[in-house]
Amino acid sequence: MNILVCLKQTFDTEERIVVENGRVKEDGVKFIINPYDEYAVEEALRLKEEHGGEVTVVSVGPSRFEEAIRTALAMGADEAILADDPALFGDEYTVAKVLAAIIRQRPFDIILAGNQAVDDGSGQVAVRLAEELGIPHISTLTKLVVEGNQVTGYRDAEGDVEVVQATLPVLVTAQQGLNEPRYPSLIGIRKASKKPLTHVTAADLGLNPEEIRPRTKVVDTFLPKPKQAGKILQGDLQEQVRELVQSLRTVDKVIG
Repeated sequence: MNILVCLKQTFDTEERIVVENGRVKEDGVKFIINPYDEYAVEEALRLKEEHGGEVTVVSVGPSRFEEAIRTALAMGADEAILADDPALFGDEYTVAKVLAAIIRQRPFDIILAGNQAVDDGSGQVAVRLAEELGIPHISTLTKLVVEGNQVTGYRDAEGDVEVVQATLPVLVTAQQGLNEPRYPSLIGIRKASKKPLTHVTAADLGLNPEEIRPRTKVVDTFLPKPKQAGKILQGDLQEQVRELVQSLRTVDKVIG
């Protein structure tokens, strides 16, 4: 089985975010595999152990992404491809186009990705990628079963379980609860440095940077306002309602 995993490197979820001049500062920040992508890597390795085959990690981003990719290789992935040409960087539209160009150059049976990235939370790249490749997708899985060409995905549906079936090739996205990612072993860490990691450029992929330019633009980046202490409304119910409406109109200005 040819198994592909889309991977992104993100801030460690324990890091303190600092915004300066409308940009998030990366100086001295620890980066990790996007947690949802880590579930995807683990599930890919389990599929390999059950069905045989190879696991290839694909990623689009700067050279610092190599650290996260090497972690996935240490976990057990066989090889990796990194599009670290700045001409290929952009929004979700751009990344999906680049990933599709990489994947079209190789055989695949199943593609796994995280449900979303913890830094932007858009949840768009994987489903856009499935559309680019013309294959079905099943999102936010908490259980995955592959039997022959039949794929069954289980996902939470407001307290119940939704069961979705498809046939290979297919793209699925991982949600928390799908599995418990393994830690890289010492032997795995040693082997990771020797596993192939291919760097590709726009020219390698036959992509015109102008045709894959971002379709969205970040206008501003800012931190949420500091939380303030709550206010207890006084008086009887009618007085509390009047005070609440007055506050929403004049202080918070969320109603007219």
